[in-house]
Amino acid sequence: MQQRERLAEIAEQIRSCTRCPLHQTRTRAVPGEGPAQPRVMLIGEAPGFYEDRSGRPFVGAAGRFLNALLARAGLTREEVFITNIVKCRPPRNRDPLPAEVEACKPYLEEQIRLLNPQVIVTLGRFAMAYFLPQARISRVHGQPFQVGDRWVVPMYHPAAGLYREALRPVIEADFDRLRAFLDALSRQGKLSLS
Repeated sequence: MQQRERLAEIAEQIRSCTRCPLHQTRTRAVPGEGPAQPRVMLIGEAPGFYEDRSGRPFVGAAGRFLNALLARAGLTREEVFITNIVKCRPPRNRDPLPAEVEACKPYLEEQIRLLNPQVIVTLGRFAMAYFLPQARISRVHGQPFQVGDRWVVPMYHPAAGLYREALRPVIEADFDRLRAFLDALSRQGKLSLS
């Protein structure tokens, strides 16, 4: 089975998933979207209200801010794959529960395996903890870490910059640093963004 077909199959499995109670309250599951061979993958925490309605990741105010942040990093939505740790919206946008993260884990692992991104940007502490379980986001945000054969760059969630104005310049500076990091990898021949 070709990679694109397998990604579509996973998306369909996510849309019909009943592995945890979140399926009972969702409007739509949000499998993720982007190219089949991205160099950069962004992983958030969970869909919000607008994502639950549309079935697409990062489409509300946080999504608009993310688009601006991607531009700061020299990226566009069309060239990155965007998904979440948890594929269905938790009620009232509460934090994902460990059992919910565990239920979605096989989907995320298969997406990462198939997409094989060189750089994963985590958005928020739950996504960060998936790769760097002992880290504190306040200490490691914006810093690249080699995890296996890829780089993981933990970032604050874009929504944090909307609700905590003091974090906005920090988040913007982190995405500026991401651009410098991606440029350095590209110059070293370790990343092709074309």
